[in-house]
Amino acid sequence: MSFALVVAVIFIVWVLNCLKILNEWERGVVLRLGRMLPTPKGRGLIWIWWPIDRLMRVSLRIVTMDVPPQDIITRDNVTVRVNAVTYFKVMDPNRAIVSIENYLYATSQLAQLTLRDVLGQVELDDLLAHREKVNARLQEILDEQTDPWGIKVTMVQVKAVDLPQEMQRAIAKQAEAERERRAKVIHAEGEHQAAQRLADAAKTLATQPAAIQLRYLQTLTEIGVEKNTTVVFPVPVDILSGWLKPAK
Repeated sequence: MSFALVVAVIFIVWVLNCLKILNEWERGVVLRLGRMLPTPKGRGLIWIWWPIDRLMRVSLRIVTMDVPPQDIITRDNVTVRVNAVTYFKVMDPNRAIVSIENYLYATSQLAQLTLRDVLGQVELDDLLAHREKVNARLQEILDEQTDPWGIKVTMVQVKAVDLPQEMQRAIAKQAEAERERRAKVIHAEGEHQAAQRLADAAKTLATQPAAIQLRYLQTLTEIGVEKNTTVVFPVPVDILSGWLKPAK
């Protein structure tokens, strides 16, 4: 009786070790006597032949990995400190286990190397103004290099670019000078348009002598609205110029 009980207990323990539960986002890579089965196990309750089978769980969810800050010298010899974030997921669990020892660590190291290499080939202005192109280039290179591992890089984003204090002051001065230039240009354009309008008005008054009289009456009306007793009489400039000319 005791022998049967021992056998039953051993059988139950064996069955419990053969039954495994995989989550919805997990796949199981099975190694049978050291050889990998061609098809990974799916989600839910699965059966393996323990102890000849060994189950390795692989998550198919997108992994968010921070790239540590890197000191980079850009193409125009400016030292910056850049950090980024990488999003990737496992597409082929078998290749992720067989092709690389630790795909998480390998992807992290590859992201750091790629960040230094790519940003070292761009200028500071491109890094600050065209960050979308830099991100797309980083994603393209990482995705190409991790494809043999069964990994798909979905996104790479440069989070922050830390500049030296001297460079920050230089950029601030440049931006201030640019704003002053725009303000002067806008002011000059306004003066030019005003002068052009005045010239057009003078041409109109020159061709229509009665218009100056109408303008004079309109000015008197505007003065009268304010209950002002002062009356202004315009004197033609031609009369004054005749008196101001020196006698010959």
